[in-house]
Amino acid sequence: MSLGSRFLAELYELPKRQCRAVRTADIRVPMRDGVTLDTVHYAPRLAGGHPALLMRVPYGLRGFGTVAECYAERGFHVVLQTCRGTGRSGGSFDPLIHEREDGLATLDWIKRQDWFDGRLGTSGPSYLGYAQWAICDALPKVSAMATKVTSAEFKSVVFPGGAFHLGLWLSWLQTVEGLRSNPVLIAQRMWSGSIERKTLRASMKLPLLDADKLVTGKRIPFWRRWMNDAIGNKGFWEAIDHTHRLGMRTPPNHFISGWYDFMLDQLLRDYATLVDAGHKPYLTVGPWFHVSGELQKQSVKETLTWMRAHLLGDRSGLRDNPVRIHVSGTDEWHEFDVFPPGTPDIQIWHIHPNGVLSPRPVKNSKPDNYRYDPKKPTPNIGGAIFAFTGAGPVDNAKLERRADVLTYTSEPLFTPLTIIGNVRVTLHARASLPNADFFVRLCDVDENGLSINICDGFIRLTSAAPAVPDDIWKLNFKLHATAHCFKRDHRLRLIVASGAHPRYARNTGTDEPLGEAVTLLPVDIEIFHDPKRPTAIHLPVFELPDNSRQKPGTN
Repeated sequence: MSLGSRFLAELYELPKRQCRAVRTADIRVPMRDGVTLDTVHYAPRLAGGHPALLMRVPYGLRGFGTVAECYAERGFHVVLQTCRGTGRSGGSFDPLIHEREDGLATLDWIKRQDWFDGRLGTSGPSYLGYAQWAICDALPKVSAMATKVTSAEFKSVVFPGGAFHLGLWLSWLQTVEGLRSNPVLIAQRMWSGSIERKTLRASMKLPLLDADKLVTGKRIPFWRRWMNDAIGNKGFWEAIDHTHRLGMRTPPNHFISGWYDFMLDQLLRDYATLVDAGHKPYLTVGPWFHVSGELQKQSVKETLTWMRAHLLGDRSGLRDNPVRIHVSGTDEWHEFDVFPPGTPDIQIWHIHPNGVLSPRPVKNSKPDNYRYDPKKPTPNIGGAIFAFTGAGPVDNAKLERRADVLTYTSEPLFTPLTIIGNVRVTLHARASLPNADFFVRLCDVDENGLSINICDGFIRLTSAAPAVPDDIWKLNFKLHATAHCFKRDHRLRLIVASGAHPRYARNTGTDEPLGEAVTLLPVDIEIFHDPKRPTAIHLPVFELPDNSRQKPGTN
């Protein structure tokens, strides 16, 4: 046991280790085109055969090495491999492109090892989860998966609501390049907020094609290839979409995510695909964002339990109910057989003049209006973002005070209101330009006026959108999934804006290509709330049974 694995085991409250782990490094696994990938094998020092776990990472071996050692100390062979062009692996890093072929070649290599007994698990979050989906249809008969904060396809992740996910990719770019060149420095920058600050500075410079140099000091080939070749290229994304691989033959899978993860809806889509195919996957969703420490802790613990159940036949650690979700507001965990847990009671609330949100029917009224100026873009505050600082639920006061933001607030609630699933918003709006963005967010306002974001959604309109009567769009938003209880005396608040920068690349107001645009045009926005054009929010309301409830804060 190394100091690192001992520390991690205590921090994550892992089961007692069974043995020492023997580490064999500098293994060069050949790919089909002759490139070799740097691989480490952690072997449990136990007699007999043992199942294997595979983790393929683009972040170097150091960060996941301790996790791999912990798994090996608990009875698993672990193969930890850096993806093509990362760490000391050969080739060039081209995100998402090579994970299918390289993953298949790695599977072939594992099957030829004398220590492999036919049982294989795959594990890991984010990019590691995508690498699992890329080969999920080629895993051995006795297999299991643990996919966390991830998606089987990335087009919808890269272009949420039709906009470019700028904050994600500029921050991820810094992370990947930093781990490659100076891991200690990038770790300091992660927790100091330096990555987010540099992302913001770079996002304000045009053209965006040069943003890679601003955040890393050099040109990044894949960034420029995406800007030049991937935007609007349907074939590019279809080739790396692995959703069609999910089906009846998919191994048992435990999905883990957080209500403030930016890939939550994609993960829930993949979960629903397996349920529809007749599977009974496990699902755990906590009050976490993408890089939450608690999410990582629960992921490692749950992975051990899941792999023991499906690769070793020890189901004693599995919970009775496959679905376990955290409900914010009450800070309670609930367990169910499936997600969502039944059919919700849809409550419809309308916006009214003077910033009112109410279930009352709307009356004739003039639209509300604001101006969005991309030179002074509406900022993103918290939420489901890729960030080491500033993600998740935060105080929205700074955002709500802006002149380019509208807010609509309810009266204090007489009884608690619990929502589970995707809130939907129907927004009637008109813009002075054909290119415009719309951002909506639901907040919980407590007795002291503190406004905390619960979920949000985004839609980008361009000049390619079809004509509509009077140029008034009826926009249907699906806000990211949530589970939240608005307590008695709390109020609901709907925020309407036209940006969340740098989370989404700002709409320039022109038809200039994303990577080349330098012109910025302001746009005037009207939001309607009359009987012909009632803007409304649709809430998926549930009454939760007591038998699904656990004590607040329990794991």
